[in-house]
Amino acid sequence: MSEGFKLEIVNPEKSFLSKEMVSEVVVPAFEGDMGILKDHISIISFLKPGLLRVIESGSNEETYYVEDGIIEFKDNCLSILTSNIFDIKKVDKNIVSEALSKAEKDIQNSNISDQNKYLLDQKIEVLKSLNLN
Repeated sequence: MSEGFKLEIVNPEKSFLSKEMVSEVVVPAFEGDMGILKDHISIISFLKPGLLRVIESGSNEETYYVEDGIIEFKDNCLSILTSNIFDIKKVDKNIVSEALSKAEKDIQNSNISDQNKYLLDQKIEVLKSLNLN
């Protein structure tokens, strides 16, 4: 009997990550951070900007930044579709600074919808935390 579940992360350019034996994934869902474990109830949810944590058996943990997307968990397979994802350990700090500057500029737009303002606030908060590390 398997101890984990399958994880697939796809972005527009390629299949970003595929793992067979994941024990937990924590996703930044609109409802709040959501932990997914083996045999979780089937679910579809939207992602907000935040940190996605992938935990394998043996306590090996990887952390990624995601901007948005959709998750689906069904039959012990978690699929994540996102427009932008990067490994926070391997990212160039200049890219984070540029994304932060753009988000701070975009949020100043007076015609921005409440939903877009909320998403930009989330993005700014997470990117600032990445810049501090």
